[in-house]
Amino acid sequence: MTAALPSLALALLCLLQAGAQVPMQPDLDTEKFAGMWHVMAIASNCSIFLKMKDGMKSSMAIISFMPEGDLAIKLVWPLPDKCQKFELLFQRSGQAGHYVGAQEKRDLRVMDTDYSHYAVLHEAQHSDTEPSTALQLLTREQDVSPQLLQKFMELIPTMGLTEDMLAVLPKSGE
Repeated sequence: MTAALPSLALALLCLLQAGAQVPMQPDLDTEKFAGMWHVMAIASNCSIFLKMKDGMKSSMAIISFMPEGDLAIKLVWPLPDKCQKFELLFQRSGQAGHYVGAQEKRDLRVMDTDYSHYAVLHEAQHSDTEPSTALQLLTREQDVSPQLLQKFMELIPTMGLTEDMLAVLPKSGE
């Protein structure tokens, strides 16, 4: 895990220099990135998320890529009485690691990953009524080191979000 920290620190430095520009994982290797991830922390200014964040638990995300390069994400969110399943499809943009969801006007970027321990995703929803931004910390295992969580928290203000918009999701056990 400590080998992943320099890469995340470098992403943070890039963010600070780039201002509002969202950095991306250079030359994303989709084969290494695909597979099962755990959503361990989210920071977002979405009003729906902010209302629900205190009751959320970590979820599973299964990431796969279509032959034409599009990104598919299957999410399983544990709720008190059942598991809610979502499937999201993003079209590949002209740049590796950047995907767009046409129907929802979503922009998804893989900001940083070491492929085997963590990934940081940036999602912007360009809604006419309520545009929102989200950062997600994904891990391969259902736990996150304090150092990795600290680096993730340092990214939050660089994306125009605040710490009170953060939810560190407890293990679901489901």
